Order: sequence, then C-alpha cells, then structure tokens
Amino acid sequence: MENISKVVVVQCDSYEIESVRTAVKRGLNLLGGAGQFAASGEKILIKPNLLVGDPPEKCVSPHPSVFQAVLEELKATGANLSYGDSPAVGSLALAARYSGLLAPAEHLGVPMADFQTSVTVPFPDGNLIKQFTLVKDVVETDGLISLCKLKSHALTRITGAVKNQFGCVPGVLKTEFHASLPNPQVFSRMLVDLNRLIKPRLFIMDGIMAMEGNGPRNGTPRKMRVILMSTDPVALDATVCRLVNLDEKMVDTIVFGEQFGLGTAKVELLGDPIESFITPDFNVNRQPAGLNTNRNVFLSTLIRRYVSQRPVIDQAKCTHCGKCEEICPAQPKALSWADGRKQPPVYDYSLCIRCFCCQEICPHEAISVKTPMIRRILRG
Repeated sequence: MENISKVVVVQCDSYEIESVRTAVKRGLNLLGGAGQFAASGEKILIKPNLLVGDPPEKCVSPHPSVFQAVLEELKATGANLSYGDSPAVGSLALAARYSGLLAPAEHLGVPMADFQTSVTVPFPDGNLIKQFTLVKDVVETDGLISLCKLKSHALTRITGAVKNQFGCVPGVLKTEFHASLPNPQVFSRMLVDLNRLIKPRLFIMDGIMAMEGNGPRNGTPRKMRVILMSTDPVALDATVCRLVNLDEKMVDTIVFGEQFGLGTAKVELLGDPIESFITPDFNVNRQPAGLNTNRNVFLSTLIRRYVSQRPVIDQAKCTHCGKCEEICPAQPKALSWADGRKQPPVYDYSLCIRCFCCQEICPHEAISVKTPMIRRILRG
C-alpha cells in the first residue's frame, strides 16, 4: 500500500493570540489532539527555531503567539515541558529574550532546557553519519516537538521541518559540520540522519508571516496566513514546496528524506484548502543545482571559483562587525581584512566552501548569495 502522510493546513490571518490559539487547537485536533504527542508526567522538549535573537517582526523565529499557544496545549496534557535551541550567535537566554519567546515561557512556568551539556550518541543505522554529538537534554527527553518557521534558505532553499533539528547539535559543532559537509547534497543527508536519530513526535510550522528572499535571517517578511502540522517532516516540507511553487525535487532534504526512510512527499491534506495559500511568486532559490562536472580536480576548482554561487558583501550596508569572519568554518578562513577594519572584509573564493554561514548570520543584511554572470550565461 502506498505510504501517505497527513499534513494539516490551517488558516490564521494574524498573530492575535486568540486567533492563534484557535488555529493551533484546531490543527492539533485534526491530528488527534495534543494528547497524541504528550502524556502526563512525560518530559517533552519544544525545539523552536532560534537562529538568533531577532525581534518577532523580522520573522526569523516562530512568533511568540504561536509558541505560547503550543505551550498551552501541551501543558494541558500534564507533561513536564521545557524548551530550547542552540543559536548560531549568542546564548539561548538572550535569543529567547530578544525573539519574544522568553515572556510566554516564563508566564506559563516552562523552563529553558540545558543546551550547553552534550553527549555523543552512536547511530549505526545512519546512512552517512554513524554517531552524533547532541544536546544532552534532547537525548534524555521522552519526546521532542519541533516548532519551525517557513523561510527561504541560501544553502537548502527552504529551512523548515527537517532542518530545524540542526539546532539539537551544540553551537560550535554546527560550524564543524558546515566545514566538513559544504556540499548541499551531503549536508542534507546528514540532516536526514539527524532526524532519523532524534525522531521528533510532531512538527509545527509558523507560516502566518513567512520569510522570502535572503533567508534565513535577512530576508523579507511575506504574509502567508497559515500554520502547518505533521508527524512527517518530509511531508510538511513537501507541502511548503507546493505553497511557494518550488519543485520538491530541488530540495535535497526531501529527496534524501524519502530515499532513506525519514518520510514521504505523498501527502493527505487536512484542514483548509491549500489553494488559498499558494504563493507562486514567493522569492526562493529556484536555480538548478551546480553544473555537472567529472572528477577532474582542476575543472572542479575552476567551477567553484568562477561558476558556483557565492556570498557577496554590500559595502554600503557592512558595518565591519566581523561576525562573518568569526563564523566562517573554512581553514584558512575565506574572509580576511585587507586594511584592518577600515574596509569590509574580502573573500578569497578559492577558499570559500559555499556553506553560506556568513550570509546566514550577518546582522546587517549586508551579505547575499549571488550567481556569477558566467553561470547565468552557461545556463542560457
């Protein structure tokens, strides 16, 4: 029998708390209710996407109203809740405060999890990765609820249900993964293994206001009016592709997620008609993957240097803060200061591994990913 996963699509027009409460409750009820995912006395960890501590209006993280409504529903089950993430910059406490998530958590008495202590977990069934170092509280929880945001992403095209679990890896180790797995296909296989190991019970996506363009931090807010839920992250992300008119075969986490048994892109939709939310002009990377090459090292080097997409600094926006140079995982680093810090840093694209960590973390919207002219010419 064909494998099909359920995805809930619920309309929610604003972040007004009563509207969000109604939408979240309705969505959970369509999947059997919050009691399907948390029981009295269980330790349940809610994992929001807290890339950095940017305010809610920037649409970097799930909105505090969605976070609050999810906490309220799960708390009513009698479960022992906690929440956390491993931000790319700064501490969890600061990210939670500035993103607005700390206030509802404190109001409801939901503590912050320990995302500093880590433990190494063997995973012999991994397709690519045979062991992971994870946050200890993630390993020791009875169940994890993944709370993600509908956003574009330079490396993986979208950052949704599958990618959210990357925050279960402690901060500095995430940079090591980017350094060792710069290829988007291999990086996505790692993310699939990570999800297969953690096995979140439920995925909830805030798409009331999404982020398009230069995501996952410096994109443009876009009203989508939707909350999505599923127990299958591949199915949820495939539904996002339908919403933004993106070919799901271009999203490697979906392709490898199906291939290695994480989930399926074949979905049964519950809730509101998806046609109401489809946004065909959503600004997301629709460029084909890198040009095919043989194993010739010289040719591959030329393509990386002159054809591959690359991060570019807008000198007018750059404040010389140095966050891009600090986060760069390449060794030696792909950015350097040509004249102290009087000018923006300069890329050496022969060293750049195209992980786009610099673009992801820039606090001033000064870095974007560009397609070189020669690649556009070759693509016709």
